[in-house]
Amino acid sequence: MTASNTASGAGRDGLRPLRYLLRIPLLAFHACVFLPITLLMINPVCARIVFRGERLDHRIIRWWSLGMVRIFGFKTKRYGTPLPGAVLFVANHVSWIDITLLHSQRWMGFVAKAEIANWPLIGWMASRGGTIYHHRGSNDSLHGVMHQMVERLQKGLACAVFPEGRTTDGREIGTFHARIFQPAVLAEVPAQPVALKYGDRGNAQTIIAFGPKENFLQNLIRLLGEPTRTAEVHFLEPVASSEEGRRRMADTCRERIMAAMKL
Repeated sequence: MTASNTASGAGRDGLRPLRYLLRIPLLAFHACVFLPITLLMINPVCARIVFRGERLDHRIIRWWSLGMVRIFGFKTKRYGTPLPGAVLFVANHVSWIDITLLHSQRWMGFVAKAEIANWPLIGWMASRGGTIYHHRGSNDSLHGVMHQMVERLQKGLACAVFPEGRTTDGREIGTFHARIFQPAVLAEVPAQPVALKYGDRGNAQTIIAFGPKENFLQNLIRLLGEPTRTAEVHFLEPVASSEEGRRRMADTCRERIMAAMKL
């Protein structure tokens, strides 16, 4: 489905107003009641409490994110198992909700563009959830991001990146930038590719993706009125860190994600 077809299809969807009527109050309640509770639970005390092998603050973030995903009409299905401890998760990227979907399955500190910090609700939550922000086009910023990633990985925490470096239109998976894999090499931790698929066999990728000139708020409002769909998260076979070549790590992760998208 093309972007133009997506927009026109939304206009013909007679149930969209009913979904807004149901979901807007749920989103408001989730943001006004559960978000403050979640933010209060992200603290040093909860970070020291481990419940069933998972830090309590990380579990709270995961629960809140799962609630967000469900409010937007997604039924999540997880395939495979996310690695524990220090790991670099790498995923394909189509929309802002990718971050929320991944957080609903496993806590991971994301590397994201600095603009996200200013996004309503999501930016606030991302900052409290440990997001590392990168100012595009700044080598100094990139150097700082790499340093923070290595530090976190060496402390046994997980990091997550979108190696394409940007969202796509959902039609294809772009080139994976190898440089972002360098922290995994330096920290000697594996990279685990993750394939994100929306809809039946990924047939809603272009619908979930940002439309032409569509900003974050416009995409959020549109997705809030979309029909209920499946959101699949495929945790794939990890790729060991390789001193021989971060390019090899990047290419292998991309190949495994592309193969999973065809399933």
